[in-house]
Amino acid sequence: MPETENQPEYASDPLEIDTKYRQLLERIRRAKSAAIAFSGGVDSSFLCYAAHEALGEKAAAFTVVSPMLSKAERGDAASVAAHIGISHYLIEEETIDDEVAANSRDRCYFCKKIEFGAIKKAAAERGFAVVFDGSNLDDEGDYRPGLAALAEIGIVSPLREAGFRKDEIRAISRRALLPTWDKPAFACLASRIPYGERVDAEKLGRIEKAEEILREKGFRQFRIRFHTGIARIEVSPQERTRFFDTALLDEVSARIKACGFLYVAFELEGYRMGNMNRALDIKTTGGKV
Repeated sequence: MPETENQPEYASDPLEIDTKYRQLLERIRRAKSAAIAFSGGVDSSFLCYAAHEALGEKAAAFTVVSPMLSKAERGDAASVAAHIGISHYLIEEETIDDEVAANSRDRCYFCKKIEFGAIKKAAAERGFAVVFDGSNLDDEGDYRPGLAALAEIGIVSPLREAGFRKDEIRAISRRALLPTWDKPAFACLASRIPYGERVDAEKLGRIEKAEEILREKGFRQFRIRFHTGIARIEVSPQERTRFFDTALLDEVSARIKACGFLYVAFELEGYRMGNMNRALDIKTTGGKV
């Protein structure tokens, strides 16, 4: 079920959103040329659409392909870029930097600094004046150390600057017929591994294979959280009742165990953004959440 189901198309006044969009296009045009850090998600797809409208061939999408990006997300990015008509460059990163692999609570800071540094370098080599990222105002409500890294290396966030929130981005994306308008949020695969446990390609591969099983079964919002020998399934609260089917439970359990897990568990309350940050909350509140 889409995250936006049962929500109005516009949570804000349509005229206000249209004004924001016009202001966004003006901000983008002032850049003269722009490289967009592109994951294929809701926000970066919308930003690519706006940049392509504002700058035409002087805008391009850049995707960092690393072990932390699933093949499904890579495929989605290529498909969306083609749909928009924007040039799309891939930056191959085959290894995981040690600071990222250590998986401290600041993992996203190190990861964003490395990935956006690579995008900035590739963009400059191709003559693009600035690098944009798709963060919006709603991203300020969770623990996001990566935002500090973007500020340090001079990445511009036009959606935040223009005051866009996620529901507004989805509304315009829907009107523009972008296939991502109702796409659920998907973070990098490393976000499935608890802080402090080392990230490596083998673990990420197991997570990706297990999540592909849920994708094949038609789930839309899902995560496989990695706890050593345990795969903990999270799906959106609206999709939980599908697991009342014992045949589905048996099939999913057997197939996920075949990915290298001893046990398969289920998060009863369902998916919630930032679930793995609970461990940080416990440490800072003395065990209370």
